[in-house]
Amino acid sequence: MAIPLVQQVKQDIIQALENDELVLPTLPEIALQVREVAENVTSSISDLTKILGRDAALSARMIKVANSPLIRTSSPVSDLNTAVSRLGIDLTSNLAMGLAMEQMFQATSDVVDKRMRSCWSKSVEIAASSQVLARHFTNLQPDQALLAGLIHQIGKLPILAFAENNESLLNDSFALGKVLSVLHPSLGSYILKMWDFPEELVAVPKNYLIFDRTVDKVDYADIVQVATLQSYAGTDHPYTKLDWTKISSFDRLGLDPTTLIAEMEGISEEVTETQGALGG
Repeated sequence: MAIPLVQQVKQDIIQALENDELVLPTLPEIALQVREVAENVTSSISDLTKILGRDAALSARMIKVANSPLIRTSSPVSDLNTAVSRLGIDLTSNLAMGLAMEQMFQATSDVVDKRMRSCWSKSVEIAASSQVLARHFTNLQPDQALLAGLIHQIGKLPILAFAENNESLLNDSFALGKVLSVLHPSLGSYILKMWDFPEELVAVPKNYLIFDRTVDKVDYADIVQVATLQSYAGTDHPYTKLDWTKISSFDRLGLDPTTLIAEMEGISEEVTETQGALGG
């Protein structure tokens, strides 16, 4: 019964998208303002602080991150300006844009709300791992890798919003899960492109689950892919049944999947600290 429903919902969502009837999420205003400031080469710490200061919750999160073990400073931070100074414009802007999206992962339906919160929790987990992997195993920007992790499942939002108004899908957990897994990668990249994200991040949702992809050099999709696979190590998730030795993203990060758990143990504390800093 579920498979025909999956196909029908997929067609319905694609049709709604083509007809501009599917409500796609919009980037929060605070995130737009932060990005505008960050992309202006004449901007200062003070300019960014003024924007963030308009959002009390986000300001508190920035101060929390600045005081976390992630930053490793000896003296505590109590004001936003000092917090942003310690984090720097790049990390602050990527953090702010990512964390501002958390408010989007909420719904009125209990079933959908639970899925959205689970999705956000997983995104935070992957973001933390991605940042640490980028720092230790690539020359890519760790703060961009963190943002890549936070946005890699953004395509699930319009599907879950669609489900809230589709009782048959809402009541069929298997079908909903299948639709999410099939459609969220392409939808995610579509949304990020619509938000004018850089191509290197637009490519993440549509590529992070392509396990046989081949590219010339490591990219953010590779990092999110490895972080995703590693997050399921030691479980019975279907991804653990794949032959990881044939997944080239590990090679591009210089990691051996057969000794991955041992290699990750050395940086697991950093991942935990980062995840804790990102938590609400």
